Amino acid sequence: MCGITGYFQGTYHNKDDQNSILERMSSAISYRGPDDSGRWSDTGTGIALAHRRLSILDLSPAGHQPMVSPSGRYVITYNGEIYNHLELRALLCEPSWRGHSDTETLLVCIENWGIEETLKKSIGMFAFALWDRELRCLTLARDRVGEKPLYYGWQGKTFMFASELKALKKHPDFVGEIDRDSLILYLRHGYINAPYSIYKNIKKLEPGTYITITEANGAGFFPEPKVFWSFEDLIQKSSQEKYHDSFKNAANNLEQILLDVIKGQMLSDVPLGAFLSGGIDSSLIVSLMQKLSSSPIKTFTIGFNEKTYNEAQFAKKVALHLGTDHTEIYVSDQDAISVIPSLPNIYDEPFGDSSAIPTYLVSKLARQYVTVSLSGDGGDELFGGYSRYFTGDQTWRIIQNVPLKLRQLLSPIAFIFASKSIFPVLSPISKFLRYREGSSISVRFETLGRALNCNSFRDYYHNQVSQWRDPKLVVLNAIEPFTTLSKACLPNSFASFFEYMMYADCKTYLPGDILTKVDRAGMSVGIESRIPFLDPRVIEFSWKLCLNHKVQNGNGKYILRQILNKYVPVELIERPKMGFGVPIDHWIRGPFKEWAEDLLSEHSIKSQGFFNYKPIQERLNEHLSLKHNWKDSLWTILSFQAWLANK
Repeated sequence: MCGITGYFQGTYHNKDDQNSILERMSSAISYRGPDDSGRWSDTGTGIALAHRRLSILDLSPAGHQPMVSPSGRYVITYNGEIYNHLELRALLCEPSWRGHSDTETLLVCIENWGIEETLKKSIGMFAFALWDRELRCLTLARDRVGEKPLYYGWQGKTFMFASELKALKKHPDFVGEIDRDSLILYLRHGYINAPYSIYKNIKKLEPGTYITITEANGAGFFPEPKVFWSFEDLIQKSSQEKYHDSFKNAANNLEQILLDVIKGQMLSDVPLGAFLSGGIDSSLIVSLMQKLSSSPIKTFTIGFNEKTYNEAQFAKKVALHLGTDHTEIYVSDQDAISVIPSLPNIYDEPFGDSSAIPTYLVSKLARQYVTVSLSGDGGDELFGGYSRYFTGDQTWRIIQNVPLKLRQLLSPIAFIFASKSIFPVLSPISKFLRYREGSSISVRFETLGRALNCNSFRDYYHNQVSQWRDPKLVVLNAIEPFTTLSKACLPNSFASFFEYMMYADCKTYLPGDILTKVDRAGMSVGIESRIPFLDPRVIEFSWKLCLNHKVQNGNGKYILRQILNKYVPVELIERPKMGFGVPIDHWIRGPFKEWAEDLLSEHSIKSQGFFNYKPIQERLNEHLSLKHNWKDSLWTILSFQAWLANK
């Protein structure tokens, strides 16, 4: 895995200036590629490319980048892995290969087939910049799901790009004006959806697309991304090609697809292992890895002393059963808290998912032993694993038959029951309802209150995933941008609201939150994360399956459970889903209280001029007084404040 950066400028620097700028930009992301670095520039056209290399395949100088194609026409700086690159080589008639890197394969494919056909044939995770010396144009491309990041945009008359924002900040033309409209998206979701970023005129390239910039394009021109793969096309196609064979055959077919995918992703010239939480997804990936390996797979888990957040004991039992070479480490609250000051620098823009903390810690642990690690991410989104899919689907089935006006009258009553102040009145039934502060009955009533106000299942989903229901009341002088969730042209070929939620998560939450978290945490310590569930063959097969192959008897990932049962006893796996988090709610009331009150003080909020102070203070007071658990929305604000102080 690597880091890429560069720029395209009409006002040309001399060679020394180009090299100096490139060096500063690439050095800012040196941790993404500690093994090698390279620069390539052309003062005649103003193009400059840089690369930082984490050597995974072909450790020799033959894998050095930026790399020039055999004909000399193309120059590429590339981040990623093309897992089927050996199969692609077999389709080519190249008389002599200089090495065995997938970068070289990618270049020769482009020379033979062109960019779009190469992208469609390539299976892997990637982001790259390609300079065409003949047509004098720059192409940026990103993988299907968005495993690898790519920022781009204009600052003045300079077009620039990079794997991470910190590289762009090193260019002398970078301005870095905060985009208030993007702040609304951030407060709603806890991350900023592509194509937006925290800065004006800097975008994220959307997954499954590529863009081309030429000398003829004027400064400030943003080309419309060209789509080479999309979930919408896949879902439309899958709805016409549903899998009608038996469940047993479906499970066997999926198992074989996963084995083929994992075999390809285990290709590495450096030590390799896997993250193991002990849940269904990671346990299945590790089981199949161990089946393919003649020696024990290295597996890694972190544990917490607080039982509510600790899955290490279950992961250890799975590892013992499978015979992996298992490493676990228990971290204290202080160990986890000590990571927080590093998060603004790791994530470059505000990022409000507190599970970034354990993700960083397990990546740091694994890096002591391996350079590549496979994970089970994507299983929930593709096979229906999140509990909110069930509660959302069930709730909407009931309330959609109630007239909207009546629902809107009932909504305030639900919010009254969501308030903790009502619980003394309800004490006789609160134990029966298993109420716990911050969960269960309070959250259920609040969710119901939100749902009652929605006039469509799309509105309901949008509301369900919003940490601030109406962020425009919090962010000053901003308008919420259009995103995938606000477009009216979404596919309508869903068998249920359940499937719509899975689709929406794949388009937004997966690339915007999960994959961002995994990439930045891993790359910050120089480890490459690979995600078998996000191989296009797995994604396509999952969407061809009927929903009852994924969901049965109130449980998601049914087909994954049946495959896993061949390798791991049921009793080691079947337990309530715990997630991968830390007790942020308790920390805000305890060790973080002084820090939080300082960052969210009236002086801090008003002097910065981004937020309305009143709703933030109301939530902080309610959280500290135990009236409500506002941990997610407060953590979003705190993460922005910490990022702003570090900016």
